Amino acid sequence: MAKQLTLGKNERLKSRKGIEQLFKEGKKMIVAPYRVLYILEKSAKGSSLLFAAAVSAKSFKNAVDRNRIKRLTREAWRLQKNDLKKKTESANIQLNVFLIYTGKALPEYKEVFTKVGAVLNQLEKRVAE
Repeated sequence: MAKQLTLGKNERLKSRKGIEQLFKEGKKMIVAPYRVLYILEKSAKGSSLLFAAAVSAKSFKNAVDRNRIKRLTREAWRLQKNDLKKKTESANIQLNVFLIYTGKALPEYKEVFTKVGAVLNQLEKRVAE
């Protein structure tokens, strides 16, 4: 069977409560040009890995640019998240992740792909602890 490389509705962090909780109680780390907010919790119900991305309107005035960066970020996450997803499921951990792009220039896809990969590696280490 082929790997599932999807990012469905059930894998997206959309609830206002969940996002507010991330900003209040979540741990932070920086993998330039991303600021990463995440929460690790025991006992996963539903999807064990929830994800959201954001880009500052202050840095990018045009919605087109913000949407492109978010699209590139989601695509890089979608293609690389499987190892982390397996680890969270086997450890029975719920992981909510919020990526905020803090760079000032429009990134190339290669750069986004490598940085999101670095974020995922850091998160895998945190889950393993």
